[in-house]
Amino acid sequence: MLRKGSAEEWRLSRRASVSQGDVAYDIFGSGPPVVLVHGTPSWSYLWRNVAPTLASRFSVYVFDLPGYGYSQAAPDADISIASHARTLVELLDQWDLEAPAIAGHDIGGAVALRAHLLHDCVFRQIALVDAVVFAPWITPTTRHVQAHIDAYRTMPTHIFEVFTATHLRTAVHGVLDEQTLSAYRRPWAGQDGQAAYLQKVAHFNEGDTIEFEPLLTTVRVPVRIVWGAEDAWLSPALATRLRDTIPGADLVVLPAAGHFAMEDAPEEVADALFQFFSAGIDGGG
Repeated sequence: MLRKGSAEEWRLSRRASVSQGDVAYDIFGSGPPVVLVHGTPSWSYLWRNVAPTLASRFSVYVFDLPGYGYSQAAPDADISIASHARTLVELLDQWDLEAPAIAGHDIGGAVALRAHLLHDCVFRQIALVDAVVFAPWITPTTRHVQAHIDAYRTMPTHIFEVFTATHLRTAVHGVLDEQTLSAYRRPWAGQDGQAAYLQKVAHFNEGDTIEFEPLLTTVRVPVRIVWGAEDAWLSPALATRLRDTIPGADLVVLPAAGHFAMEDAPEEVADALFQFFSAGIDGGG
C-alpha cells in the first residue's frame, strides 16, 4: 500500500456475490469495523494511503463498486448511486456488520447517506470526504459527456483515453505522477474501459441524491466532513452547507488539497478519519 503504487500492487483478493455481479473487496487490520466507499471516476485504489493508518486500530473493509476497479458490471447493469446503495446493504449483510463506521468519497458519500437514510442502515459514525450530496453535483465535463454520449461512444479509443487522463488530472490540486495516473486510468483503458466509463456516466442521476436531501436534518450519528480547500469539482462552499445542515457535524478543511484529497494530502485525510473513528470507540464521538 504505497503512495506511488501501481494498480497491480493494489489488488483486492476477495470476492462477494451481489445482485449486480461479483464485488472485489478486502479486509485490512483488526478491531471495530470501518467501511471505505470510493467515488467516481476512481476505485478502491484511492484509499491505499488511508487504509494502513486505519488498519492499525480497525478492521478496514475496502471494495470496488460494481463497474469500477476490479468489480466488473454487465453492460446492462444498473450502476447508479441508488443501485450502489443497495449493493452496500447487501455487502454489510454478507459481512455480518452491525453499525460499522463508514467513510464515503465523492459518490461514495451519497451511497453511504442513501443506505443510512433510505435503507435504514445503522452506522456508528459517518465521514464524508469531498462528497456528492447536494444537487447539482454532476460536473460540467461529465454533463457534456451525458449530453453527447453517442459521440463519446464512437470516439477513437486513443483520443478517449487522452480525455479521461485530462479529466483525472483536474481531480488534484497538485500533480499526479505518471504511475498513479496510470492506475486511475486502468479501469477506463481500451474499448472495454471506454464502454465502462460511459456506462457509469449514463447512470448518473441527481434525483438519487435529491431523494434523501430533505432527510439530512434527521441524521443523529456523529458526522465528520473532510474537504479539499482547492476542490475544483465540488466547491468547498458545499462542505460548509453540509456541516450546517447535518446536526452536530464537524468540518475539516485541508489546505492545498483538491477533490482527490487522498492524493494531495494522504496523511491529513488518514489522521482526520483515524481521530474521528477513534473518538467513536473511546467515548468522544
